[in-house]
Amino acid sequence: MARERSPALWLHSQTSVTRRMPVCRRIALLLLLWLLHFSSVYSDITDGNAEHLKREHSLIKPYQGVGTSPSSQWDFWGSTLITSQYVRLTPDERSKQGSIWNTVPCYLKDWEMHVQFKIHGSGKKNLHGDGFAIWYTKERLHHGTVFGSSASFLGLAIFIDTYPNDEAPDRSFPYISAMVNNGSLPYDHGKDGRSTELGGCSVEVRNKDHDTYLAIRYSKGRLTIMVDVDDRNDWKECIDFGGVRLPTGYYFGASAATGDLSDNHDIISMKMYQLMVEHAPEEDNQDWTKIEPSVSLLKSPKDNIDDPTGNFRSTPLTGWKVFLLLLCALLGIVVCAVVGAVVFQKRQERNKRFY
Repeated sequence: MARERSPALWLHSQTSVTRRMPVCRRIALLLLLWLLHFSSVYSDITDGNAEHLKREHSLIKPYQGVGTSPSSQWDFWGSTLITSQYVRLTPDERSKQGSIWNTVPCYLKDWEMHVQFKIHGSGKKNLHGDGFAIWYTKERLHHGTVFGSSASFLGLAIFIDTYPNDEAPDRSFPYISAMVNNGSLPYDHGKDGRSTELGGCSVEVRNKDHDTYLAIRYSKGRLTIMVDVDDRNDWKECIDFGGVRLPTGYYFGASAATGDLSDNHDIISMKMYQLMVEHAPEEDNQDWTKIEPSVSLLKSPKDNIDDPTGNFRSTPLTGWKVFLLLLCALLGIVVCAVVGAVVFQKRQERNKRFY
């Protein structure tokens, strides 16, 4: 992925194209070009620069450093099977749980995790489960009822849920959701975590002929989750939420579980990248290990019910909503500019007839 130029330099390069246009049309075109450029950069993720790859937090073939020895960087539990090609958290068998956890705490303030995974099994539609989760939590290797890990955790969890427990008609599965928890709210598995989720999206990630990808970015209090299910390096936004506070010194991990229904849950890689971001001096001087996981813009549970009308009420301004608002504003500017140009031209023609 090519490195993007800054918006200021990019806009400067367009001025030669629009130099001879009327002022109103020139401004409208520049705004339109800037908006298109902004929408492409807004959800851009890191290009996987090896310079910023943090190997101590990455799980990569051939999975060296995985085991129970004191020098291991990854530890595993339960039904987890390590092969040369994948880490299988659960086999396609009933009542299995497995997990793998980084043994090195992460002290990065801004980071991005790329997860390459595969969910597959012999079960037909709605006859498979349960799913897996990616964790960034204070405690590691805590077994429990939520995809093989604890329901009451401190930190961040990303759930890739493949089975609907509450049979709600307004949501299709597999479903990806995110939750930030300070330990006071347990994840409600029976309701698929609706009351505590930050957001989510339905994505077909099961029984693909190729691997699927998940990107989790945390930078300057913003959590963004992207998916690539077609293996085309074409990332789609799933969740974008501001006001998120996560401490440093927590652990990354992945866990999965099966019940009466089952699937193979395979992790092919987990690659951690450091994001080079500048912070204000007061932020740099803060002890980030003392931060309590929280979300300042968290909706109340009643607002977490999907709105079939697509209204903006009681929902955060995620990336696509910002884009739509800017697009509407731009269209209004363009219409005004065109009307103004037509009126100006008619006045010029009328003045010419008088002279």
